[in-house]
This record gives sequence, structure tokens and C-alpha cells, in this order.
Amino acid sequence: MEQGVRVGLVGPLVAAAMMLGVSSAHAAPCESLAQLKFNDATVTLAQPVAAGAFAPPAGGRGGNQYADLPAFCRVTATLKPSSDSDIKIEVWLPASGWNGKFQAVGNGGWNGNIDQGALATALRRGYAAASTDTGHEGGGGPWMQNKEKLIDYGYRAVHEMTVKAKAMVDAFYGSPAKFVYFNGCSAGGRQGLKAALQYPDDFDGIVAGAPALNATGRAAFAVWVAQNTHKDAASFIPQTKFAAINKAALDACDGLDGVKDGVIENPKACKFDPKVLACSGAESDSCLTPAQVETAQKMYQTLKNSRTGKEIFPGLEPGSELGWTTFGGQQPFGIGTQMFQFMVFNNPSWDYKTLNYDSDIAKVDAAENGVINALDPNLKPFAASKGKMIIYHGWADPQIPSGSSVGYYTRVMDAMGGAKKTKESVRLFMVPGMNHCQGGAGTDTFDKMTALEQWVEQGKAPDQIVASHQTAGKADKTRPLCPYPQVASFKGSGSTDDASNFVCK
Repeated sequence: MEQGVRVGLVGPLVAAAMMLGVSSAHAAPCESLAQLKFNDATVTLAQPVAAGAFAPPAGGRGGNQYADLPAFCRVTATLKPSSDSDIKIEVWLPASGWNGKFQAVGNGGWNGNIDQGALATALRRGYAAASTDTGHEGGGGPWMQNKEKLIDYGYRAVHEMTVKAKAMVDAFYGSPAKFVYFNGCSAGGRQGLKAALQYPDDFDGIVAGAPALNATGRAAFAVWVAQNTHKDAASFIPQTKFAAINKAALDACDGLDGVKDGVIENPKACKFDPKVLACSGAESDSCLTPAQVETAQKMYQTLKNSRTGKEIFPGLEPGSELGWTTFGGQQPFGIGTQMFQFMVFNNPSWDYKTLNYDSDIAKVDAAENGVINALDPNLKPFAASKGKMIIYHGWADPQIPSGSSVGYYTRVMDAMGGAKKTKESVRLFMVPGMNHCQGGAGTDTFDKMTALEQWVEQGKAPDQIVASHQTAGKADKTRPLCPYPQVASFKGSGSTDDASNFVCK
């Protein structure tokens, strides 16, 4: 029995519905879910939504994007696993055509929102789905000083949401979900990893995209880059120069895989120094001043503790330059600086230029205290529960440097007993040329959920995932994504825009 759920009420609801002759599509009427009782939660809405009738709350992006949704039962609830908790969730249950499965969806940033777009995507595939605001509204702020709210954000909200949503699924359909999945990217990827580490039995399968698994390290890197970029006026690189840096990186490394396609297949094999762009005459957007060369070089550098030499966070990879406004813009990356502003110093006006890398990094680590970061490589309990996980990350990610996932997966392989043992339950897919979660020159469109479903439900492990690059909604290039450390290798003949002409090795 799931702790905190009075599951005894589910059976009578289902039995009563069956006596009333409820449609076989579901065992209980949607409105009856309002009667579900939990020890630490309250159902606030249980309302049927007709096909195409859903419109987001005031201030949303408009209703047209939901016009194709099938009919569903919309349930909202407030969860209070601690006296300081105030977790909002939404659960969407298909009125018909349920695929028998449940999908929890992840969030982005500091997660203070219900992601109705992700719920809609899952619903279209026939899933019962749930999303949470993780216990607060909006982005980073004073709530980060509250220990219980930090725990809710870190991992508890996703777990509690999943427990309650499973009970709702059981009550509505008269049977539990056959398979339970999690799907998220960025902060959502971190949520997926954290769920596997904290509650290895919660999910049968997890998609963890570009996981923000080292939030404290990324915060330190964000401040470090901002300090380099704004050391003085001469150090700042205007956005108008990013294209030239990107072109120089591609010129140096695009052809290393034998295929020139505007994408660096494996940036780890790329030896690129932006010094090649040093201005020989008057400054222009196609060259870098000496101070700008130094700034650009540091963008690629791993941030390390100056005393111990220990890595704090990896640098950006060649190919990421078009997105350097994230860390190298006029202002520091807000998600990073907010950890220091609110978790450490409780001062929204904290000056990032004052960060002390000896004392202050220790302070943010102490404040985080293992609640947010998903750095533990021991996924053995998740594997023992038959869980399967697909991690993916774009090599050109300008927001969470891809080395974060590569380094983590390397540690996972060590902890799990080697690559062969690890790939039985966890596989990492690096996406050449892809930005943060999507976008970029690479093949960024691929069906993660089908690959995961086949692995979980049929035992068919993903030896490759075919991905496409799309222009105006049409695929103009396909390429296999390979389980790390394999890479896609051109067979030597045929079109380089066709995945069938590549092999993973």
C-alpha cells in the first residue's frame, strides 16, 4: 500500500460505478474522483472535458494548441506531505482509448508551474498523465530558504504526485496502470534521475533529457563565466560575433567524422582554439580582440577548485557558440545566480562578482545538501527493480554543458560494474548538433517514448534511435543516435542525409 493513500475507498467507488452501468471506457464517473480521500492531500477539481474543449487558465498561450485533444477527465489536487508543503498537481485521464499506462511529466527551470503542454502530449498518445508545480509558484525566490519546500522541489513532489495519480488511475479505470513512466528534460531530466535514486520502484521507465543533475556546479559555472565575460568592458563578446566563433569551430572539427554536414559529431575529439580568430587589423564581427579570445577560451574550460583541482563543472563544447547568450549575455544566467541569492545569502541583490570559490561553493553545497543534485551514480536499486532509463543530451547544449551527462554516465558505468552491465538498464544517447533539449543543426527530433516502451515492455533494448532534422515540419536529414560511447559512422556510400547509410560503432 502506498503511504498516505486511503486506498480502501477506491474499491467502493469502482463497484458503485459498475452497478450504475458506467461505460466500459472507465469504471467510475470523473466527478466521483472528487470523493477520493488521502491522508495528506485534497482533490480540488474532478471535471470531464469534452473533446477539443480544453482551454488553459487566463494568461495561458491560448486554446488552439489543445483543439485536437480527445475527451478526458481533469483532476487537480493539493498535496501537503509536510506542514510547509503546498504542492499542486493535475492528472489527465483519457475518457476512452486509454493505453493502459501512466506518464509523469517533468518541468523546466525552477518548476513553479503545471506543464499542460506536456500533459497534452502524453494524452494524445493515450496516456493517463500527471504534472506538478513542485510546491511553489513561479521561478527561484525566497521559497528556496524553506527546507521542506526545497525537499518538495528536489524530489518529494514528483513522488507524491505519482502516488496520488496512481490511485486516481486505479479508481477511474478500475485497474492500475500496467506500466508507469516518467518523461522530462532539463530540470525534468534531473527529476527523472532523482526519482530513480530516491524511489527506484516508482517508475518502470524513465526518459531523462539534458538533466540538470549538478545544479550547484552549474550555478558556480554561470557565475564564473559572468565574471570572465564582465571582468572589464574589453572582455565582453557581443552576440554578433558568436556566428564567427561557431563557423571557426565547425571549420576545425566538422569533418573529423568524415562527413561535412554543419555538425560536430563528437566535440570531445575536437581541438579548437578561438585564438585562430584573433584580429589582425581593425576589429570586426569576424574576429576577436585579445581580451575576447581569452573570454572565449574560458567558455570551453572546466571550472575547477583552485586549491584542490577538483572539477566543479565542465565547460561548454565546440558547436555550442550560437547559444552563448545563456551564460555569456549582458546578465548572468538567472537560474544559476538564484541559488546563491536565495539558497545561500537570502539576498536578491547579491552581487555575483563577490563570489568566493573557496567558501561560497561550500555554502551552496551545504544549503543544497543532496536534495536537488542527482550526482549519485549508484543506479543499482533502480536496475534491480527492472527499471529502464534513457538519458539523452545535445552535444551543442548551451545551457547545460553536455559534459555533465557524459561525466555522470562514466561514473554510472564504474558504479554499475562496467559498460556491459550498465547498458542492460541505463543508456545515454548524445545528439550531435542539438541545443538544449531540442533545436540546432543536428537531428533533434526522435521518439524517446517508443524506444523506452519497447525496452520496458518487450525487452528490446535501443541499440540506436533514428532521429531527424526538420525544416518547416518536414524531415530533411536522418541519422542514428547511438548509445554512448558509440558514435554514428558513415558507411562510405549513399546520401549522408540518410540514417541507413550510417552504423553505430
